[in-house]
Amino acid sequence: MCRVQSAGCHYVKVYSKHLPCIFPQHGPGRKHERAISLIEWQQEIVDAHPWGLLRGLIHSDGCRIINWASRTVDGVVQRREYPRYFFTNTSADIIGIFTATLDAVGVQWKAVTRSSGAVNVSIARKDSVALMDAHIGPKY
Repeated sequence: MCRVQSAGCHYVKVYSKHLPCIFPQHGPGRKHERAISLIEWQQEIVDAHPWGLLRGLIHSDGCRIINWASRTVDGVVQRREYPRYFFTNTSADIIGIFTATLDAVGVQWKAVTRSSGAVNVSIARKDSVALMDAHIGPKY
């Protein structure tokens, strides 16, 4: 392991013929075209530390944004801003792992499939965003 010139980042290289034994989801081809699942010991870690998995997935394939909506009330346009999280991935298996983990920690979500085939998971309910904010933290 060596330091990268960015705060909070580390560069890790791993070489082994046994990586497929340790991480069976690692393999040839595109990840969204092969089965990806957590084996028993990996699921035990996720069950014990679900926020670590969610943080890693949001920081790699997700974001936190300030969304806005406007409406006209009595002739006056009112703009409302609110934070929300998005996670986008093409792999149905990764989406399944992400949403199952959200369910396990009590975060409400909605998913929409884009025309490209990617699935966009949205977390916009105020209490769920607050829960995510308390555990995820800023992206570096």
